[in-house]
Amino acid sequence: MKAKFSTYITMILLMVLGVSCSDDFLEDKKQYKYYDAEFFQSEERVNWYVNNLYYDFYDGYKTPTAVVVGSFTTTQTTYTEEIGGISAMINPNITLENASDGSGYFGKTLVENPSNDPYNRIRDINVMLERIDVDGANLSQTFRDQIKGQMYYLRGIQYFDLMRTYGGVPIVTTVQTPSKDDPSIKIPRATVTEVVNQIVADLDQAAALLPRTWPASDYGRFTKGAAMAQKSRVLLTYASPLFNKNWDSSTERWDAALAAGLAAETELSAAGNSLYGSTARDWERMFYVNDNAFISEAIVVKLLASSTTVTTSLQSNNSWERSIRLASQGGQAGAGVKAPKSMIDLFPMASGKRPTAANNYDPFLFFKDRDPRFYRTFAFSGSYWPYNNSLSTAAAPTVWAYRWSTNATTGVAFSMGNDVPSPAFIRKMSSPTVSNASNFQLSGTDIIEYRFAELILNIAECYAARGDIGNAVSYLGRIRKRVGIPATDNYGIGTLGDKYAALEACLYERRVELAYEGKRFWDTQRWMLYSDDAAINDQTNAKLGIPVINGTQRIGNYLHYKNGTSPAGTDPLASARASISVDPDAANFQTQINALATFYTNNFELRSPPTPMDNVSGVATPISWKSNYYVMGLNQSALVSNPWLTQTIGWKDGNGAAGTYNYQD
Repeated sequence: MKAKFSTYITMILLMVLGVSCSDDFLEDKKQYKYYDAEFFQSEERVNWYVNNLYYDFYDGYKTPTAVVVGSFTTTQTTYTEEIGGISAMINPNITLENASDGSGYFGKTLVENPSNDPYNRIRDINVMLERIDVDGANLSQTFRDQIKGQMYYLRGIQYFDLMRTYGGVPIVTTVQTPSKDDPSIKIPRATVTEVVNQIVADLDQAAALLPRTWPASDYGRFTKGAAMAQKSRVLLTYASPLFNKNWDSSTERWDAALAAGLAAETELSAAGNSLYGSTARDWERMFYVNDNAFISEAIVVKLLASSTTVTTSLQSNNSWERSIRLASQGGQAGAGVKAPKSMIDLFPMASGKRPTAANNYDPFLFFKDRDPRFYRTFAFSGSYWPYNNSLSTAAAPTVWAYRWSTNATTGVAFSMGNDVPSPAFIRKMSSPTVSNASNFQLSGTDIIEYRFAELILNIAECYAARGDIGNAVSYLGRIRKRVGIPATDNYGIGTLGDKYAALEACLYERRVELAYEGKRFWDTQRWMLYSDDAAINDQTNAKLGIPVINGTQRIGNYLHYKNGTSPAGTDPLASARASISVDPDAANFQTQINALATFYTNNFELRSPPTPMDNVSGVATPISWKSNYYVMGLNQSALVSNPWLTQTIGWKDGNGAAGTYNYQD
């Protein structure tokens, strides 16, 4: 893709609101009336229409942990090891199986007063596809092709998120008029294969019509390479166990996904895309260094505005930067996204080997000798984490988030006012130049929704599934080489014995490289990693040697001063820590790490918080994901509006009868 989502679109929408034209654009859209022929004869108005669709799809995409186009909720990320907190879908005390419990993402398809839901977005796309060549025949062929290419791309990714959520859904590719009596619009749920075929057809059309690159003024719009990369993502999902009963016995779908990935790599390389840089510092900088401008890593990007690019009234907020910055840096009270222990313990050692006792990993001194990406993904007490301090003259780029006892019983105080119940907190995708003047809300740190690294990982996984371990390791090695992991022993990956070990290595690398980028939930879903369930022919954890997620808990700990008590206003380590600061860009970084390790050993211990990270009513609670959640049931409102639709197996319909739709057929 590449779509200029924020600055450009916001300005266009304000222009639309301020323009009086006979078509009454926004009112027509609201009422779902047909536009007159004149509307499609103007490039300006057609662009308004297209830009409004970009807005409908992506306005809510303001944090990288959000998923599902249109709604962009972050809830799915909390179902993974990345962020803690028990919600209904992973609460062992709750069973969701009724239509009223199903996902509301589907919407109500055709309604008289449309909301911004999937089928209304699809209808807007179909309107443009039906009208642009007929009523807009006066417009240049190149312009019309580029408009259609963007429409096919949007329709493809909308059906993809519907497919990932529900399996098969009705396929609508023409403009339909709402009616209770017209049997032609009562389209049943398609099979997953039929939906995938439609998505692939749309993305192929998009790739045929879209340019390789856009002018700088249109950076962010969808490209040919982006459409091809999305096809790779779709076919990888289709080949995965959730939708592929034969994932382990046939390579047919893996072959198709591999071919799509390699074709996308060739096209994108020709367009100037690649893994950005050759160091861990480059890896960190790729998220912010090119504010609203081309960077080779970005295949799909949402551009976010900063105060240096447009006037204040046109800002688009970066919710991520605002949420992760600590209170001491000017963030909101209680800000900072705490990392569960499982994430802290996940990243490889500096050699690329897994963090085990045999490889000299110390969970207490977790910051010693880690993968270079660790220091760019997490901050911790003693980390140098710069920003533009606009609130005071005393900048405090080195952060501390420990606590101490203020008395012998329960009183505690927090260093720098940072109450973060984890020894590490997320810093990935933050900018050292963003200002705290507005709680970091106005940040030009764009969200790279699809990185070149993900495409490389897609290809590696396809090779692994086909049993081509050599090529799988080669592609994984490219990811690790870029951040400076030594080449020894296959960049620390080692010798992989079979395709299952290779697949596990691919999924592991995705957890590290793509952490906090909204990808982990989809990986756990398509590989069905919560548990092994013979009832749905799921033995993926056992085959890949991956522990099941069910029964585990995300754990948080306070870094606690162990050498006595101190009054609330008197930090016992304020003087001792003054010379401590760990900066991964410093020439003496290893010396800094060693000094910090000594400081931790002398002064701290880990203590459990009063309330567990994963809890229900204060009681520690393990994750419990039910197998029917992998593919959601249709919500009651969707079934009422479309009574001919069947419910998914594992869910009940509106009358309480068991669902019959099989998403693996």
